[in-house]
Amino acid sequence: MSGSSEHAAHAPPARAAGVLEGVRVIDLSRVLAGPLCTQMLSDQGASVIKVEPPGGDETRALGPPANAHGDAAYFTAVNRGKRAIGLDLSLQEGRDVLLRLLEDADVLVENFLPGTMARWGLDYEADIRPRFPQLIYCAISGFGEDGPLGGLPGYDAILQAMCGLMSVNGDAASGPTRIGIPIVDHLTAYTAQSGILLALYHRARTGQGQRVDVTLFDTALSLLVPHAANWMHTGQAPGLLGSAHPNIAPYDCFACRDGQIFLGVVNDRQFRKFCDYVGLGGLLQDARFASNRERLQHREALRSAIQDALAERTRDELCHDLMRLGVPAGPVNSVPEAFAQTHAAHRGMHVQRDGYQGIGPATRLSQAAARIGRPPPAFAQHTDEVLRQAGLDDTQIARLRELDVLPGKPSPKQ
Repeated sequence: MSGSSEHAAHAPPARAAGVLEGVRVIDLSRVLAGPLCTQMLSDQGASVIKVEPPGGDETRALGPPANAHGDAAYFTAVNRGKRAIGLDLSLQEGRDVLLRLLEDADVLVENFLPGTMARWGLDYEADIRPRFPQLIYCAISGFGEDGPLGGLPGYDAILQAMCGLMSVNGDAASGPTRIGIPIVDHLTAYTAQSGILLALYHRARTGQGQRVDVTLFDTALSLLVPHAANWMHTGQAPGLLGSAHPNIAPYDCFACRDGQIFLGVVNDRQFRKFCDYVGLGGLLQDARFASNRERLQHREALRSAIQDALAERTRDELCHDLMRLGVPAGPVNSVPEAFAQTHAAHRGMHVQRDGYQGIGPATRLSQAAARIGRPPPAFAQHTDEVLRQAGLDDTQIARLRELDVLPGKPSPKQ
């Protein structure tokens, strides 16, 4: 309870209650989409137990750079707020421990290859649902269980290629290009979180849990707005436009004296304000630029005129003034420049605490603020703590270690 001074011996550090306080999550996922989903649930108050195989989450090794535990910075970005245990689910005793943890769990998240859980006797419909009818089971995969691609592994960049994202990213010089962040994994994490929250709401109304099915394939295709809609209406395949927009002009990068800006003019009112400010009033009398439709048809002439007008201006002053006139414009910042913005500090988007640094929560609720919990855990850091809370005594825990069910450090076994 928020404000209480009494805590269990191994409870997380005291913090204000989040909206998901009391929700217990068992996280079997690795790499990015699943761990980011469960980190976001943790930021909103959920208790998350990260269950790793003997080899550990692969992301721990995706460095340098690394933290004091030797875990890659990549791992720390998506695993804060969790307690971690090591568990070999290929052994029956390991699966028995998992079932023990599920007895008071609300959510299970996994991203194994489809069919893995079923081979272990943990199929949702046959094994999990009958035993835990209130459990919300979230399965994240590349393509789902069935269909022509069902059961195949999925990776962000491969899905960017397969689902058309690369075909609209880049320019004539670069050719189709991977988007610079694992955007499919990221949105899949948010999609999984949304599905879990919908299922929790449904359970509150009906008392019943359910399976949430999330795939990178579906998520990647869902990102094709407006490109897919344009193609569906015209039959013409979208192409490479660099930073430009297929439906809006001017909406592109432009070079200033000291760097680039992005200018995003989406209506005629903004276009008039922009032209007046940068000395391009003559364009307002030119029929080629009278509306967005005409501007799109003459985008190259428009781009040339704008580039000439901005070439000797300084980017920060220009963006400052345009934004305050209601014309969307922003400097093209590096990652360090992005986090150095005073507004990033104001919004709490660079978390720094007790040696940990991370990106702050993007979701804010007025009545239940997000809180940053524990730092990212070392491998199997909380194994004994979690198992004791699940009702196992020291003798049982020692026996599991003798059977190699509870690895104490990552190994290449699995």
